[in-house]
Amino acid sequence: MKKAVMIIAPENFRDEEFFEPKEILEKSAVEVKVASTTLDFATGKLGAKVKPDMLLGDIDVKDFDAIIFVGGVGASCYFDDAKAHKLVKDALKGNRIVAAICIAPVILARAGVLNGKRATVFSSEESQLKAAGAKYSARPVERDGQIITAAGPFAAAEFGHEIAKALGAE
Repeated sequence: MKKAVMIIAPENFRDEEFFEPKEILEKSAVEVKVASTTLDFATGKLGAKVKPDMLLGDIDVKDFDAIIFVGGVGASCYFDDAKAHKLVKDALKGNRIVAAICIAPVILARAGVLNGKRATVFSSEESQLKAAGAKYSARPVERDGQIITAAGPFAAAEFGHEIAKALGAE
């Protein structure tokens, strides 16, 4: 069985960007764990309460086939997070899928892994991706090799399906 970890902010993650891909992955027989910077309930922008299974710092990339960053304004807490950046780099070195939606692709940009890669992001953050050398596409969902990015809540379902497909689960 394939395994994925979805990383959410402790507050103000986008509910749809979490629940829609999670449901799609689970229906595709992917085991999904949830990580954050706290083990207390995380709160979504629309009010959802989610109890993480693990801390961001406790993620071992060898245990997962996909590392997924959920967006929403809260995701900015990971923009300059050294643990998040190391996780991204280690996952790519280990040939894992790395995915991010909404503003979360900025995490990948600041980790230095989008240079020369096709990627998308919520429109307000386009300049951040371009500054990191990404080939910004403005598409709802973009996949370039092991990296999958999506532009926002409207693309949540397509994002989930693209991750499942990349894992060979769909």
